[in-house]
Amino acid sequence: MMAMTATKTERVTEQKKSRKRPISGWVVLNKPYDFTSTQAVGKVRWLFSALKAGHAGTLDPLATGILPIALGEATKAVPQVQDGTKVYRFSVVWGAATTTDDREGEVIATSDMRPERAALEAVLPQFTGLIMQRPPIYSALKIDGERAYDLARAGEAVELAPRPIEIDALELIEHSAEASTLEVTCGKGTYVRSLARDIAEVLGTRGHVGSLHRAAVGPFSDQDAVTIEALEAAEEGAARDALLAPVAAGLAELPEIRLDAGQAGAVGNGNPVLLTGAAAPAQLDECWVSFKGKVLATGSVEFGQFKPKRVFN
Repeated sequence: MMAMTATKTERVTEQKKSRKRPISGWVVLNKPYDFTSTQAVGKVRWLFSALKAGHAGTLDPLATGILPIALGEATKAVPQVQDGTKVYRFSVVWGAATTTDDREGEVIATSDMRPERAALEAVLPQFTGLIMQRPPIYSALKIDGERAYDLARAGEAVELAPRPIEIDALELIEHSAEASTLEVTCGKGTYVRSLARDIAEVLGTRGHVGSLHRAAVGPFSDQDAVTIEALEAAEEGAARDALLAPVAAGLAELPEIRLDAGQAGAVGNGNPVLLTGAAAPAQLDECWVSFKGKVLATGSVEFGQFKPKRVFN
């Protein structure tokens, strides 16, 4: 009986594999707690029977919130979304530092000092603008080709040099003697775990991240999000596909240039085109071009000429 069940399961899996389809778009997933980003991509890809999938910015398993998952042609716009501004809401638990700078790690130092609200608000300006930040040793950054977290788990000493990051805003939402909730708007490469650790140290105490929610990534925010449960509940086919955001949604923060049929044909073949018209830009570091509402390519404009970098099918 067990052998028959296994055979049925294998048959269903093979059928699912055989009907992978070239579907394109974005799933703006509200990633659940205790779920890896890789697991989330795999689940979404399976639900949509997608040939190709990827994500725009890893979230730790213990974090929740916006994980943009790209299907098909949307994967070509992953760099633009990944480089976008991010908003995180997080809690700092006062009085203990951990190996991972969040509640998953072991406590390595403690302090009886608990910051007053006024003292906390007074130090926040030190952590806005362009600042230097030392990443946590449990991170995916590479040292001589090895992931820092792999070296740390193996018991090796890990030293990561401080790096420049940009923090646009840092606001205190709630405060108590045991924990405080903050919201940060920041650029690429910011580690919220390091931010919590460093704020605590400046205040003369210890601290770590107790909870972390990503509220926005680039053009996507909580208002756009869908849960795995909602995806599963939607009927396979048109109903589930309707939950996808279009490929162009990932490029919403970049300038769009609309082309005519002749220009579109040239760009589709990977060729640059001269932009015409009074409103045509002369210089753009990054933009995208479209024809009849569809994304054709991302690229740049130099001396009035659009040069494609990535062409979309």
